[in-house]
Amino acid sequence: MSLLNKTIGTLLEENALQYPNHQAVVYVDENLQYTWSELKHLVDQAAKAFIGLGVKRGEHIAIWGTNKPEWLITQLASARIGAALVTVNPEWKASEVDYAIQQSDSKVLVMIEGFEKKSGDKLHRYDYLKILTEACPEIANADSTNLNLTKFPALKNVVLITHNKNPYPWTLKWKDFVKLGDLIDATTFSNIKNSVGPQDVCLIQYTSGTTGFPKGAMLTHYNVVNNGRDGAKNMELTHTDRVCIPVPYYHCFGTVLGNMVCLTAGATMVVPTEHFNAHKTLIAVDKEKCTALHGVPSMFINELHDPEFSRFNLKTLRTGIMAGAPCPIELMEDVVHKMGAKKITIVYGLTEASPITHQTRPDDSIERRVSTVGKPLDDVQAKIIDPITERELVIGEVGEIWVKGYNVMKGYYKKPEETQKAIVKDGWLRTGDLGTKDKDDYYKIVGRYKDMVIIGGHNVYPAEVEQTLLSLFEDEIMEIHVVGVPHKVLQEVLAAVIKLKPGKTLTHDDIRKRCDGKVEWSKIPRYVKFVDNFAMAMTVTGKIQKFKLKDLLIKELGLDDLARIKTA
Repeated sequence: MSLLNKTIGTLLEENALQYPNHQAVVYVDENLQYTWSELKHLVDQAAKAFIGLGVKRGEHIAIWGTNKPEWLITQLASARIGAALVTVNPEWKASEVDYAIQQSDSKVLVMIEGFEKKSGDKLHRYDYLKILTEACPEIANADSTNLNLTKFPALKNVVLITHNKNPYPWTLKWKDFVKLGDLIDATTFSNIKNSVGPQDVCLIQYTSGTTGFPKGAMLTHYNVVNNGRDGAKNMELTHTDRVCIPVPYYHCFGTVLGNMVCLTAGATMVVPTEHFNAHKTLIAVDKEKCTALHGVPSMFINELHDPEFSRFNLKTLRTGIMAGAPCPIELMEDVVHKMGAKKITIVYGLTEASPITHQTRPDDSIERRVSTVGKPLDDVQAKIIDPITERELVIGEVGEIWVKGYNVMKGYYKKPEETQKAIVKDGWLRTGDLGTKDKDDYYKIVGRYKDMVIIGGHNVYPAEVEQTLLSLFEDEIMEIHVVGVPHKVLQEVLAAVIKLKPGKTLTHDDIRKRCDGKVEWSKIPRYVKFVDNFAMAMTVTGKIQKFKLKDLLIKELGLDDLARIKTA
């Protein structure tokens, strides 16, 4: 299948013409829905409003918020006029928001007032207005028509998504913002939207950045349109499908694998609520008769263990995307048999690759879907490389995965040195992930290069250990994450953080005994911590930040002195 040389705006126009009265998006919690024709009208009005604020092709619009309708409208509207959307993590604090707004040179910031999120027994409150004024105190006395800030010289306007009276004179309410579109005539708008090309940057998405501040990956219309098209093709999606999107918009999972996948197929986007809630996701699938469901493994685990799971009718489910972490075989079997998503696919990728590089196909066996991340996309090349010598490795050898194709980012915004380190030799992108491939070109991830643990000279990959322990303790362990912690003699040893299944018990001694004779000594955890949840280390996307787990364990185990010892 040839690659599409189209912009996001062109796809929106095509859907509005071909499926004008077909549902484009449903926001279940807000009891709100738009047809493709209605969505295009709202997007065009917002696009003209951005023109009214002086946003030009190639300039940047930042968005900071949860999965609200205005988020999707802003994504499509910025693309419509050739601006790049800068996606800000909803859970970032003042220093991170400060960095993103400054580093991205954003001209307009679209934001919500904040939100609340419950993790375990804790309620986390995110007051965006407070966070922003902490990052930039001078903004409180600024003029909403032209902020003129010393701290953020590029930032001219803040658009606030709110239904409340606006007590913040430095912001422009969304409803007042969209009225600016009335001032832009049809000819001006037509000339601007027609000037946008497929190679224009439409997204700047910041990588998670486990050390230091994150980098902004620049993705073009060509990148994300074709990646969305390939993801949809490998799920066999059409305009009759209804895709449940409980993953966050700010991340590639929501922005591309959710929104772009549906845009390229003409499928309906179903958004359960503004941030992930397992129960509300099940309600959405049942009520809206969704045919596809996206999520990371922990999301599917929480959905399957919802106390009322059995009352939901999920018979319409057929496919979807699971990504972000290895999928245990029991989880895959439950998703297939209990949820009915018999053709659910596994995806591997990274922000810098728009994001999909590999995906399983609908007819792949369960074994393939739990033991591999599938084959490279049809228009993407991949290979396994020795990260030290850069020699290409053969079948079965562990090395770094490199990829090349239409999906590789344009580069990191204003970071040429980092770009040159990531994109090397004829356009190959270094993923930083270690893996192997088999004779049929199916790839397996064994861990991050930086996460590799060296135990007494043995290279140990945490992902491999996690899969082994899940297999040995499939009746007891619901979720496990393994990290390396310092050791005086062996340099490092393994520590496992484990969440047990309801009603199950397990001790560290039980683990040692069952592993004895079955697992290599270096792969048996020296330390084990049992937890009720992983909220202490979980991102908004549901991913576990292992560096946070490692820091927590080092502190709890009293290994701070060893951790401070520098090694060659």
